[in-house]
Amino acid sequence: MDETAFFKKRGKGSWLHEEIAKVAVQVVGLDTAGIVPEDGVAIADNAIIHRGNILELADFLHKIGRIPEVIVAGELIEHLDNPLAFLKSFKDISILNGSELLLSTPNATALHNCLVAVANCESTHPDHLCILSFKTISTLLSRAGYSSWTITPYYSDFIEMKERNSGASRSAAVIGEKIVNIFERIFPLLSFGFIIKTII
Repeated sequence: MDETAFFKKRGKGSWLHEEIAKVAVQVVGLDTAGIVPEDGVAIADNAIIHRGNILELADFLHKIGRIPEVIVAGELIEHLDNPLAFLKSFKDISILNGSELLLSTPNATALHNCLVAVANCESTHPDHLCILSFKTISTLLSRAGYSSWTITPYYSDFIEMKERNSGASRSAAVIGEKIVNIFERIFPLLSFGFIIKTII
């Protein structure tokens, strides 16, 4: 489920673009979704989402005539056919030299996945083509030519379970989340996902 769509349907939360727009001078987004109009959609006074392909970023940057200080690719890399080519593509755009790149992605060794593996199951979105671990993220960044980076864990939030349940079921979800979060903090490699920060 698309988290932003989930929140919007219920009138809660906000798009990642909107959150960034609260602290940025200008936010320009790219989305391949057919629901984005040809001329884009404004989501704040200083934020617009264009229909476009991140793999054709050089052409897009030339078209808008701006050099971004920060590129944010939230929960994207796991949907791509070739994550290594994706990371290398930023290095191939000379005007991005020195820009900051922020990525977030689910963790292949997340605690919840390890737990459901006991039942011969795996929890992953059907649109995810690869799920990365701390080690594979580091390997991809190294092979793509990045010299340094930080990888920070982010923790489970059973938002969908809490939203669709009430009473004892909701309480169980809240308690389960707290227990999982304790283990995630003790063992960061079991966290729900990672945020990666690097310089292009």
